[in-house]
Amino acid sequence: MAIKSKRYQEARLEASTNLELYWWVFMRISGVVLVFLLIGHMWMNAILMDLNKIDYDYVAQRLSQTTWKIYDWLILALGLLHGANGLRYVMDDWIRDPARRFWTKVVVYSLIAFLFALGSFSLFNHDFGVK
Repeated sequence: MAIKSKRYQEARLEASTNLELYWWVFMRISGVVLVFLLIGHMWMNAILMDLNKIDYDYVAQRLSQTTWKIYDWLILALGLLHGANGLRYVMDDWIRDPARRFWTKVVVYSLIAFLFALGSFSLFNHDFGVK
């Protein structure tokens, strides 16, 4: 079950396991980090750069640099983990039958792992053709 407390001390008392408490802390930290990563992403692409000039060449030049690949990979990884954990909370609250909950989680986690692998491979292994 999801921890409903807003403060760490209350969450420690409410957590059934240490892992559940760690996920609670992760959700708070990753949410704040994601906000700043996404604001930075939007600042670089929508404020500093003219939206009409963003095309394949701009994206290819940007993603040919390791720093931008890592930056975008952090957004991908934290976004998927944060979303998957939120979805886990929803599944635990709404799916009452343990067998159905288990198989739903297997399918959802498999899909998330596939999306993460596909996103990571395409981000790090694609040759963007920048000379």
